[in-house]
Amino acid sequence: MSPIPFWPSFEPWKKLTPVQVRIRSPRIQLGGGSAPSGARQGRLLLGYANKITKLVSEAERELGTSDGKVSGELPLGVSTTIAQYVLPRLLGAFLDEYPRVQFSLHSGNTGQIVQLLLDGKVSIGLIEGPSRDRGVRVEPFMEDDLALITPRNFESDYLSRSQFVASSLLMREHGSGTRRVVETALQKSGFKLKSFKKVMDLDSTEAIKSAVEAGLGIGFVSRWAISNELELGALKVAQVDGVKVTRHFTLISRTAPEPQGPAGVLRSFVLGRARVLSNMPRKPLRAGSSSQ
Repeated sequence: MSPIPFWPSFEPWKKLTPVQVRIRSPRIQLGGGSAPSGARQGRLLLGYANKITKLVSEAERELGTSDGKVSGELPLGVSTTIAQYVLPRLLGAFLDEYPRVQFSLHSGNTGQIVQLLLDGKVSIGLIEGPSRDRGVRVEPFMEDDLALITPRNFESDYLSRSQFVASSLLMREHGSGTRRVVETALQKSGFKLKSFKKVMDLDSTEAIKSAVEAGLGIGFVSRWAISNELELGALKVAQVDGVKVTRHFTLISRTAPEPQGPAGVLRSFVLGRARVLSNMPRKPLRAGSSSQ
């Protein structure tokens, strides 16, 4: 039987991140008997691809820490709320210890950051909402409370259920982790979005804050996002009977292999230190408060 030409085309070989090694597979001659089945070929190639990925990770770790100090470029994806309000403190502490790491930052909503990770464009992601995508490892690193903010002249600090649905509700856009968390919490409390007087979608936490200040409605935002407005008395916090919105910020990475080099060090740092940073002294957040 004449040799059968076969050109393997296995996508992970072309996307060995984060060092992005590109491998051009040699032509494989399968002869001397019956050719392996397509399923067997796939298993063989997968096994070799896993071995190559492991070797690349080991090389990356050695290169990134060859002199005992972590260095190198780290592509990092961060969803918008974390990027604006949490990341500066987190990266400041990290760079104090690892000043030779250089970050390439990508910001977007939770869905966009997950896609960047799956596409191999970032090594690590920090997101605000849950991710159920296959191939993504999810590790919570910080709890976050979402407060219901109202204009400074809002008539009440406590809303009944009927008062709540009679309000215009300002929400983040579809694909936002914040939106997913708020929708889930409202459903658990017996509220549907179509029950509200009006629902307006906005593309950022800053847009929601500005719209609330202008009297266009009320909305849920992270407690990290409103400290200045509460101190200045520009916004108030209200509570609704039976509604509490909490979530975890999560670190995402590919399920295999574990992040190495700068990415591995950042992962360990975030999982170990983020809770400490978030528990630094803060004034309590209370309904009707004008300071935090």
